[in-house]
Amino acid sequence: MGFSLGAFIVVIGILVFIHEFGHFIVARLCGVGVEVFSLGFGPKIFTKNIGGTEYCISAIPLGGYVKMVGQEPGTEAEADDPQVDDSDESFNRKKLWQKSLIVAAGPAFNFLLAIFIFYGLYQFVGVYMGSPVVGEVMEDSPALAAGIKPGDVIKKINQKEIESFEDVARIITSEKGRPLKVIIERNGLLREKVVTPMPSKGKNVFGEEIDKFVIGIIGTAEPIQKRFNPVEAMGRAFRDTYAIVNLTLVSVVKMIEGSVSKDNLAGPIMIAQMAGKQAKAGIENFAWFIALLSVNLGIINLFPIPVLDGGHLLFFAIEAVTGKPVNDRLREKLMQVGAALLVTFMVFVFYNDIVRMISGA
Repeated sequence: MGFSLGAFIVVIGILVFIHEFGHFIVARLCGVGVEVFSLGFGPKIFTKNIGGTEYCISAIPLGGYVKMVGQEPGTEAEADDPQVDDSDESFNRKKLWQKSLIVAAGPAFNFLLAIFIFYGLYQFVGVYMGSPVVGEVMEDSPALAAGIKPGDVIKKINQKEIESFEDVARIITSEKGRPLKVIIERNGLLREKVVTPMPSKGKNVFGEEIDKFVIGIIGTAEPIQKRFNPVEAMGRAFRDTYAIVNLTLVSVVKMIEGSVSKDNLAGPIMIAQMAGKQAKAGIENFAWFIALLSVNLGIINLFPIPVLDGGHLLFFAIEAVTGKPVNDRLREKLMQVGAALLVTFMVFVFYNDIVRMISGA
């Protein structure tokens, strides 16, 4: 099955630590005292008190929490609590923008972790891409009609430099069927070919049928490695993080619409299996997997569901508009609803994982 408890604990430990450290460090910068910094939930198996903060590792490694002065984990402190309100380190006494920054810092640090990992991979390891060499030309295709042959190296398309076969596919798609001026290298000589893509049917990443354009060539599948300088690596890290955010949000919308199966949702068991496989595949794959999960964790925590960071930010937004906090009783009811939704979600993803294990998927 590829299940790896060790790899799972490493992945979850890194993600939870970064998320909670975001809350912790911004809270301290805003002058809020932190009583507990915990990795995991439930019974504490290790504790150490440093500077008035209890750092602990708890038994259930499926999350963590930062307990701030004036705020229980996941809840606002009561406004009339004198022990809370009399303290300058109380979360509850801070300005609304400070409280919002503290809450938003957790997801923000998850995004920053992904950017940092991608940056390191792109600068020091690089990426493997398909060589822009034509391996096969399809019969009755625009490429064949234009005189493109196997072995040709594609150098430019419509004045755009080509570094990989992925560039070829991307530019053909972006031109939407318009004629392409293709510069190829053959036997050391540059030649110009004009190719008009033809429409074709294909599928997107969600398995949905789409219309696309092709010229009828297949690459050699020969990989090339490209490293990036610091500026290029940072730019690509930001772009890829944004692309994952966008893809994840589109996936959520499509699941709600029903066009993508909810069976694709993965829980802890599936994550442990994938973590084991990626760890065996090498440190690069493992790091990329952590970055991907970190982005997803950041997004999930920003959902406007009470008990999640996004729910707290929603409460703060309402307070900013109305000028007063959300009613305590209403807040408590919404928190209960949010907790019930999360429990239901966890039961569902655990069920998905178990079904996959039984079916051998």
